[in-house]
Amino acid sequence: MTTRAKLTVYSALATALASLCLTPLLTTKSWITHAFLVIAVIAAAGAGLRRTPLYRWTVPIGQLLVLFLMLLIGFAGSGSTWGGLVPGPDSLHALDKVLSSGLDDIQQYAIPAPPNAGLRLILVASVGLVALVVDTVAVTYRRSALAGLPLLALYSVGNGLAGERGSWIWFGLASAGYLVLLFAEGQDRVSRWGRVFRGTSRGTESTGAVGLGGQQVGILALAVALLLPVFLPHWDSGLLHSGPSGSAGKGGGAVTSLDPLVSLQAEITKPTDTELLRYTLDSDIADQTYLRTGSLDQFDGTNWKLGSPTVSDLPSTFPSPEGLRDANVPQLKGDFTVSDRLEKSWLPMPYPIQSVQLPNRGDWKLDPLTRTVMPTSDKAIKGLHYQATALDVRPTANDLRTAPQAPQDIRDRYTALPADLPPVVADKARSVTAKASTDYDKAVALAAWFNGPDFKYDTSVTGGTGNNAIVSFLNERRGFCVHFASTMAAMARTLKIPARVAVGFTPGDAQGGSVYSVTGRMYHAWPELYFAGYGWTRFEPTPSRGVQPRYTEQASTATTAPTQQPTAAAQSDAPVPLPSTSKDCDPKLRRMGECGGKNTAAGDTGQDSWLLSGQVLGTLAVVVALIALLLVPMLWRTALRRRRLGGGGRRRPGGAGPAELTDAQVLAAWDELIDSAWDLGIPPDESRTPRSAARRITETAELDENAAAAAGRLALATERVLYAPSGRVTGAPLAADVRTARAGLRATASRGDRTRAVLLPPSSAQLWWRISDAVLTARTAVGTQGRRMSDAVTGPVRRVFTRRKRTQDPES
Repeated sequence: MTTRAKLTVYSALATALASLCLTPLLTTKSWITHAFLVIAVIAAAGAGLRRTPLYRWTVPIGQLLVLFLMLLIGFAGSGSTWGGLVPGPDSLHALDKVLSSGLDDIQQYAIPAPPNAGLRLILVASVGLVALVVDTVAVTYRRSALAGLPLLALYSVGNGLAGERGSWIWFGLASAGYLVLLFAEGQDRVSRWGRVFRGTSRGTESTGAVGLGGQQVGILALAVALLLPVFLPHWDSGLLHSGPSGSAGKGGGAVTSLDPLVSLQAEITKPTDTELLRYTLDSDIADQTYLRTGSLDQFDGTNWKLGSPTVSDLPSTFPSPEGLRDANVPQLKGDFTVSDRLEKSWLPMPYPIQSVQLPNRGDWKLDPLTRTVMPTSDKAIKGLHYQATALDVRPTANDLRTAPQAPQDIRDRYTALPADLPPVVADKARSVTAKASTDYDKAVALAAWFNGPDFKYDTSVTGGTGNNAIVSFLNERRGFCVHFASTMAAMARTLKIPARVAVGFTPGDAQGGSVYSVTGRMYHAWPELYFAGYGWTRFEPTPSRGVQPRYTEQASTATTAPTQQPTAAAQSDAPVPLPSTSKDCDPKLRRMGECGGKNTAAGDTGQDSWLLSGQVLGTLAVVVALIALLLVPMLWRTALRRRRLGGGGRRRPGGAGPAELTDAQVLAAWDELIDSAWDLGIPPDESRTPRSAARRITETAELDENAAAAAGRLALATERVLYAPSGRVTGAPLAADVRTARAGLRATASRGDRTRAVLLPPSSAQLWWRISDAVLTARTAVGTQGRRMSDAVTGPVRRVFTRRKRTQDPES
């Protein structure tokens, strides 16, 4: 590997190690894989551009264009494309939208933030820019020491934002990457003065001792930097420890950045029977009461999120719920105990909550608008014991049907939709509710349509709540509660019904004595719709999950005379699945809505979940093709070696005497020796004679006596073929000499060189040369044949015109 190639690899490695300090910033770590891919592509682009006769200042410009293209493909690939591969103009708008959402998320979330597309774009782009700067400084302009500045900036920002989540490990990795880069450049500087001496074990007078001392100093400095804070615990600020964040204390306003939909999707797709929560509730409908952790009231086309800009301290009594007219509503009280398995969650409580008693109220904040209680630290809920009092609001179907129109400010806020919402969402909403005349009937029609036989509950579907996810869900009609809740809420908003998405848990399993147990299988999401006088009410569109609220039953005394089951003619006429009252129905199944009109979608899912989708097959095909392409050099080199050494010479009759070798066999054996040396780091020198080349290989590789003798015999046989009169050469079989020489070369080579010689042998460049020559020959042959055919077709015509011209102009 050349020095510039080493610097390229080590620059990319240093950036990758330094970027690991950013992993605590998001709740998931998968984005770092995308960042590593960007670093590798930028390094490869720089290596390729530096081999061209371009000016050095054009290399970072080319790398910047490559970075921009990768960001377009990775974060705006849904826009229009050219040829189905290259993002088109619409992708610029999509990328700008993702970036804007990321900037908004920075203002909204604390650390660790949810892995929204905007935040991932900002992180990946930042790492890519740092990788570009490091590669430019260290490799293009050969100033590795200055490359430490962007690496330091990357580490400082990442560790500073991570706060208490920062770790000395990130400092150690970033420093190690920088030291490796410095050592590589130092070795390059020494090598420019001649051969690099490694030094001896007895003395320290050689230049190698100086280099070794420099490495020791670097490692010692790194060890001191890592161990010094252990002995100086009062140094709680700086690069290694950013100190505790004051915003999480009693007077701060910061809360954890939990994205409930992201967490919910992760838990739903991997359900467990682990108990998360145990509670008692003094209500006759405790087995139908959901535990709501919060609601998401803003939809920007990418996801549903909490739109409240600020939070406040927990009051002793919560303000009156939004939209509730009657303040004299009965109360229900609950006692809750959280297990150690639930570490990250907003506070689960019945809705609407009236008051809550917590052991440490300073660890929690309130969003007054959505009545969401959020922790100021990730583990505030772990093992928590608390009591809550909620209002027991029980509207009837007739109450909601006759509810007046919501106030204008409520309608403006909770019916807002992104301008680029696909028209199919509103069209389908109007189609489903064509026969409904009130907001309540429209809501029931939407829930009944989703609970019909056309939709199937399927947790294998890719998560998401944005425009594309909604359209895909409406087309495929498969998904889990997040898809049903977000889609129904968006469709309700197109009908000017205020709506939002709530998250939490379905009712727990009854344990006896009014005690209920909530497990990981009860994570859930549902839409909440606003009705004046009753506030936010729950609907259940997800089939075979949750409990249908009683007010969705059709009242027999409808004042507005709507249809019993308002749906479009093309939709299902099946009634809304309601809990069965049969004694044969298990209580758990009754709460899950699986009695009576039981939906078999969940069972049907397993029948086709094993099928590989086209996308999976396409990805596997691409991976297999890439692996096959990477194996081509190794396979070609192995086949060539087998062909060259297949026949070492023909023995004379009787088996006595030396073998007869043809010129082709001798030259093939010599070529194999040259290529074997090339693969192990000794490139060929065509200006040398065979004996001079053999001597160079022997001295460079420091071959032992047997390997050197074998190389000498190969060189002697080759010179006889090249310089002696033509004829057969007599001698010992040369295949054994080639194998002996190769064994000597491999014995003195490093492990890395031996691995490269097998997996990516440099001599395989001859394959590319052969392909290029074959293509050039084919092009020449095609051109020649084309000219002949053209002459055959146009020749007679030209001759006719030539004769005619001569006839008309005799003097010519």
